[in-house]
Amino acid sequence: MGTGAERDIIPSLSYSHLECFRGRLCKEEAEGAKERGLVYVWKAGSCSITPERLPGLSGKTVLQAALGIHHGLLLTEGGEVYSFGKLPWRSGPEESCANSPVLENTLLGHHVITVAAGSFHNGAVTESGVVYMWGNNSAGQCAVANQPCVPEPQPISISDSETSPLLSVRILQLACGEEHTLALSLSREIWAWGSGCQLGLITTTFPVTKPQKVEHLAGRVVLQIACGACHSLALVQCLPVQEMKPIPERCNHCSQLLITMTDKEDHVIISDSHCCPLGVALSDNQPENRVFCPSLETPEGKSVTGSQSEDCQKPLVEEHMLVALESDGASMPSSNDGQEDSGISSPGNILFPDKKEGKEYLISLSDHSLNESLAKNICTEPEQPSQEEQLGACIPGPPGTSTSALNSLVASCASAVGVRVAATYEAGALSLKKVMNFYGTPSSEPGSQSGGGSPGPEALKDSREEQVRLESMQGKKSSSLVDIREEESEGGSRRLSLPGLLSQVSPRLLRKVGRAKMRTVALTPTYSGEADALLPSLRTEVWSWGKGKEGQLGHGDVLPRLQPLCVKSLDGKEVIHLSAGGHHSLALTAKSQVYSWGSNISGQLGHLNSPTTVPRLAKVCGDGVWSTAAGLDHSLFLADEEDFQPGLYYSGQETTTENNLYENSCTKSPILLLSCSKIGYISNVIAGGDNCLVLVDKNVMGYIASLHELASTERRFYFKLSEIKSQVLRPLLGLDNLGNANTIQLLQEMASRFSKLCYLIGQHGASLSSFLHGVKEARSLAILKHSSLFLDSYTEYCTSVTNFLVMGGFMLLAKPAIDFLSKNQELLQKLSEKNEENLQLVEVLNALFFMPFGRLHNYARTLLKLATCFEVASPEYQKLQDSSSCYESLAVHLSRKRKEAEYTLGFWKTFPGKMTDSLRKPERRLICESSNRGLSLQHAGRFSVNWFILFNDALVHAQFSTHHIFPLSTLWVEALSEEAGNVNGLKITTPEEQFVLVSSTPQEKTKWLRAISQAVDQALKGTSDLILYGAGGNVPRQEPPISRSAKYTFYKDPRFKDAVYDGRWLSGRPHGRGILKWADGRMYAGTFRTGLEDGYGEYRVLNKALNKDDHYVGYWKEGKMCGHGVYSYATGEVYEGCFQDNMRHGHGLLRSGKLTSSSPSMFIGQWTMDKKSGYGVFDDITRGEKYMGMWQDDVCQGNGVVVTQFGLYYEGAFSTNKMMGTGILLSEDDTVYEGEFSDNWTLSGKGTLTLPNGDYIEGLFSGEWGSGIKITGTYFKPSLYENEKDKPKALRKLGILAVPPDEKWKAVFEECWNQLGCESPGQGDRWKAWDNIAVALTTNRRQHKDSPELLSRSHTQTLESLEFIPQHIGAFTLEKYENIKKYLIKACDTPLHPLGKLVETLVAVYRMTYVGVGANRRLLQEAVREIKSYLKRIFQLVRFLFPDLPEEGSTIPFLATETKGRRSFCSGKSDSRSESPEPGYVVTSFGLLLPVLLPRLYPPLFMLYALDNEREEDIYWECVLRLNKQTDVALLSFLGVQAKFWPGAVSILGESRKVSSNTKDACFASAVECLQQISTTFTPADKLKVIQQTFEEISQNVLETLQEDFLWSMDDLFPVFLYVVLRARIRNLGSEVHLIEDLMDPYLQHGEQGIMFTTLKACYYQIQHEKLT
Repeated sequence: MGTGAERDIIPSLSYSHLECFRGRLCKEEAEGAKERGLVYVWKAGSCSITPERLPGLSGKTVLQAALGIHHGLLLTEGGEVYSFGKLPWRSGPEESCANSPVLENTLLGHHVITVAAGSFHNGAVTESGVVYMWGNNSAGQCAVANQPCVPEPQPISISDSETSPLLSVRILQLACGEEHTLALSLSREIWAWGSGCQLGLITTTFPVTKPQKVEHLAGRVVLQIACGACHSLALVQCLPVQEMKPIPERCNHCSQLLITMTDKEDHVIISDSHCCPLGVALSDNQPENRVFCPSLETPEGKSVTGSQSEDCQKPLVEEHMLVALESDGASMPSSNDGQEDSGISSPGNILFPDKKEGKEYLISLSDHSLNESLAKNICTEPEQPSQEEQLGACIPGPPGTSTSALNSLVASCASAVGVRVAATYEAGALSLKKVMNFYGTPSSEPGSQSGGGSPGPEALKDSREEQVRLESMQGKKSSSLVDIREEESEGGSRRLSLPGLLSQVSPRLLRKVGRAKMRTVALTPTYSGEADALLPSLRTEVWSWGKGKEGQLGHGDVLPRLQPLCVKSLDGKEVIHLSAGGHHSLALTAKSQVYSWGSNISGQLGHLNSPTTVPRLAKVCGDGVWSTAAGLDHSLFLADEEDFQPGLYYSGQETTTENNLYENSCTKSPILLLSCSKIGYISNVIAGGDNCLVLVDKNVMGYIASLHELASTERRFYFKLSEIKSQVLRPLLGLDNLGNANTIQLLQEMASRFSKLCYLIGQHGASLSSFLHGVKEARSLAILKHSSLFLDSYTEYCTSVTNFLVMGGFMLLAKPAIDFLSKNQELLQKLSEKNEENLQLVEVLNALFFMPFGRLHNYARTLLKLATCFEVASPEYQKLQDSSSCYESLAVHLSRKRKEAEYTLGFWKTFPGKMTDSLRKPERRLICESSNRGLSLQHAGRFSVNWFILFNDALVHAQFSTHHIFPLSTLWVEALSEEAGNVNGLKITTPEEQFVLVSSTPQEKTKWLRAISQAVDQALKGTSDLILYGAGGNVPRQEPPISRSAKYTFYKDPRFKDAVYDGRWLSGRPHGRGILKWADGRMYAGTFRTGLEDGYGEYRVLNKALNKDDHYVGYWKEGKMCGHGVYSYATGEVYEGCFQDNMRHGHGLLRSGKLTSSSPSMFIGQWTMDKKSGYGVFDDITRGEKYMGMWQDDVCQGNGVVVTQFGLYYEGAFSTNKMMGTGILLSEDDTVYEGEFSDNWTLSGKGTLTLPNGDYIEGLFSGEWGSGIKITGTYFKPSLYENEKDKPKALRKLGILAVPPDEKWKAVFEECWNQLGCESPGQGDRWKAWDNIAVALTTNRRQHKDSPELLSRSHTQTLESLEFIPQHIGAFTLEKYENIKKYLIKACDTPLHPLGKLVETLVAVYRMTYVGVGANRRLLQEAVREIKSYLKRIFQLVRFLFPDLPEEGSTIPFLATETKGRRSFCSGKSDSRSESPEPGYVVTSFGLLLPVLLPRLYPPLFMLYALDNEREEDIYWECVLRLNKQTDVALLSFLGVQAKFWPGAVSILGESRKVSSNTKDACFASAVECLQQISTTFTPADKLKVIQQTFEEISQNVLETLQEDFLWSMDDLFPVFLYVVLRARIRNLGSEVHLIEDLMDPYLQHGEQGIMFTTLKACYYQIQHEKLT
């Protein structure tokens, strides 16, 4: 039967490596490997037994066994399964009763990992997660339909219907009962099949032969399952806190309120023990209308409520909230112990009707020894209910109590007790709505008094079952069902005690409430997720379901349960393993205790307490149980004995033979089976119906014994830590006035780290127990595999406990805790293992909290012992050896930490008090100090006191009443050389001080130098807590680095006072990248050099008036903005340009306002000392005016030009922002005024006004332009001939009063020369200039590497190619000229190159000038002159860099190869260039630089040309459109092209066609296409090439037609070319022509290209004046 006998080896192990150890152990061990997993069996039912070795296994190692009623299963190491005993499902008679094991052949080849046996059926799970079942199937327990018996193992399919497609479920573990089977899947869900309510399925049709999921536990993590004959148990991991759902108000099955409140003297009891009748199968003799009603607990505390002992109260409140309301009745901590360790889960508040009764109870609790149950203190016949029970009839409230009642409840609570309780109440408990029942009146429903009646003894029935049922109901409360389980799982008991509202408030409560808020830290371990993932969880709940007739479900009643229900009283008990017997259940906890419940007829529970319907502690002697097995009517407990060899205890039926009569009795408490200790080290116990079975290992070479020792000591160690936690730490944390908040915080931190360590040890104990059940491979030990978990937990705990020690925590604790400690002196001495007499309390506490570190030595020793069982060369030996030294070195390291802490504490005790407070910090440790006069300050006054104290984080210089702290991270120390007379001197450098310390002796000097260097090094590494595990203690120290990263706050430096710097340092000064923040909010982030901002950085400063930041990003020099940068002002203005000494100086652009803001404007130009000064362009966007001229002191002063959006143009003199003096004003319609001005657009004085038609007026003018002008003067109407001369006169003068082009943008060029290292243009060293270029490129590249927008690949390639400088050796040739040209094109491609930066800036200023309002046709000549000026000045730079470049206009001779004859276009003879003075290439700035510059400036420039030629081009275009309507032949004849040049045939789309009268756009098509390309080129040289190509195309065409050589004459050529120009339809031909004319190389004008250009120009004018006849 399902005795839970199947020992699960922790299911999550991977079984792929179960092939044992053999090969890896040394030879003797290999022999001994056969001595593992030996099977011994004996008949159950007696204590005097002789275990016998099961025959017929021939040296196979058995890993796991399972027993049914009359049979058993064995699983061997190779994954094979054997059966023995009575096997009625087998066919052959000889097989149906096998005395020696029979191999299950069906399973051969399927590597089985776990087996299970039910009463009469079996199951096995293979490596791939498939389940095989066989045996009796009468109730469907083998998951096979309509087949009473399954003879051979048969695979069954388990598939999840929720997934589509259907996925088969992989199984980890099986459990079999009498008529049902449970399987635990890989995803930790339970699947069930068979018959009975113990399946936990929502169905009434049995048998269930298709495995179904137990939905009730879906989504929860199930750790283990166990089956009894007709009940089921599951071990489930608690829900993490954050997943807690809001608590429902009413039970969602029966709509009863889940929370009730009862007013009691000075308390309000809030109880949540609601039992829902649903899910409970009601039997006939129970009235249907009975409602289980929560009554109050009896003084004996034997309630079976859902709340649990204080130990596991995990307040759901935030940590610092009060948990003051926790245990109101029990003032003495010892009572908590009682509650904790007894099986009774008493709630936090035990209430006593009178004080005497309470005192007696407490006394009885306090002398309770730990390993016994409370039975002797508590009367076991709870027949007479106490006075309280009768008072405590349940008061259900009216269903709809309104929320206002609730609110008034909260309000009155708050006023009665102070807001704090209400807050706790709200946060920690029950969303308050649950407390609705408060104002209810006792109802008169028939069932409402159910728990209150007082049945006398005579009312007891004889039948045991009835008695159990009565016990369970009387004075007890059944746990609620489903709804509260998640909330309770966390263990926060939701029972709170609020002060009664009508009577006076309990003074204790008020006192608790008044405590410092910092108080309670939740001692529930701060579970580390990592440890929980790697080791077994201890945060578990036990769920049970099935038949409960004998109380085997543990809910305090005998009702069956159809669905899993949480056994509340085991919450927080850290259950790690469950066993289910015939009608009883066992739960093993991490503290090595066993709780048992259910049938106790044979004494199988291991105790005689009643009722047995709730879990109670079994009384097992020995040092703690680590494995249990439950049989049909007996239990086995495997416990640690003194010598670490496990002892087996039996409880159950005891058959004795006296006078040949068999007598049956039952054991009162478990009895040690001595005969089992002789056979070896037991690793697994299994109990069944008839038999018991153990698996035994022989201790070969001490390997097994060492493992048992490790596990046993770890479990004891956990028990001890738990004791300290519950009996010392918790009461200490609960004490009043523990000193200041800091101490409390340190104590809390220590407590929580202690809890964390404690929890880890508990997990480790549990994992070792399951390790012993398994294959026992050394390398899978947790302390080897997850050593960092242990090392870190110990280190963390050490840090917090030494910090507490340094702050004098133990001495502070001793005062408030004195009564508690003196009362528990023995307990403390026992726990801290200190046995000397008259120890001081402080020392005892000290020893107690440092006790855990001793465990590290034990780990090291045990691991070493294990290592000796292997050959030295084996990897196991190496691993064990390394781990051992790791733990050992950590132990040494931590003991050193303790010594340091004690040394520091001793120092604080002697140190003058006032200074202690400010210097004493938890992490601070003393290294050395100069009280022995060993160190003094050089040049100190005679009477001054200088005391130096070196801590691990600072050097303190103390004087009479003051002291100064120098943090070590910014402290540099060096020994002074002897010869300077500074004997034994040490020079100390800090950011703001430098001083010399003189030591008394050379040894002292060496000591201090070494100590300070080490301390600085340590402080910089920040590794005081992280030692190199296993590297021993002393790592050789090097000098601390001179350059380092550190944080520092300045305290006296005038510029940086109170600023915090975080970044790189070099010898006491910020140097490198860093961030500096001033107290007033200023901040600089960037590079520093020797203490000052220098290099690239970002700076912010708050503008207080606007409450926004000014923000600067750019370059700095010696603490000031210097170089290029962008400054964004809080006002919205942005300046981008050059700085010097924190001022705008050089070329810069200032944008004011956005386009939408009140006065947007832009200025680009030269600045001097923060003021506009020199040439600049100002664009006033609001007024639509643009000024281009000279500035001085932020105002327009000198010559300038203004254009407006309405087409007005002014050039002339300005003074203080106004037009003043002589000027010229042109309006859009060509009206011109030349003369005197007094204010903007205001004429005043002599002048001449010329009208568009040439008439003009001379005289005195006054008035504003455009609003009536007074004129005193003469009107002239010149004759026509004069007009021709005069009209251009006015326009010709434009530009005379503007700024000369060479005066413009001087700052831009100066900046470039400066970058090359020249003071003024052309003055400087060329090689230095090349160096500067190289530096600029590399630093800028580095800068860009840091910045997020990475350089594009092409950009990177450009930069790389710029690293090669064209050579200057030998005669200058065309090739060199081309190389220079290529270099320039690349240099101008990247702004990182000084020339590229120059070009980029010039393009920007040019566009700023001539775009927008500046696109005014009057500015065309100005724009052209500006380009020519650029060319001249850049050419000067280029010649400086390439000195062998000839000057402007000189010729580079062609090489002989290049001068080979070339046909001239117009004269037939071969051309030897006789016309030009000397053949060669003419060097000009146009030819060299226009290709670089013009494409970038083309758009604004061409726009000006288009505007200027608008009228001409309109006339030209009209003609072109008209003439193009004609066919080719008509047009050719119209233009007078000689017929012989007409093409006879043309190729259209690749086929040749004759030219007919209606052919259009076909003749000279290739030439037309060629000419059209003129619009796609930029430079005049390229445009001229296009014209030349067109001529060549025309000749080619004519040649094809004439089929003979011929020479063009201009008369023949012109009409043909005119035809081509017309057909090319170039829209802006006039602009193209003028552009070429203005910017072509002067030397080309008279060459071949010059003639061709003149022809094109002639065509353009011809077309305009063409008269169509």
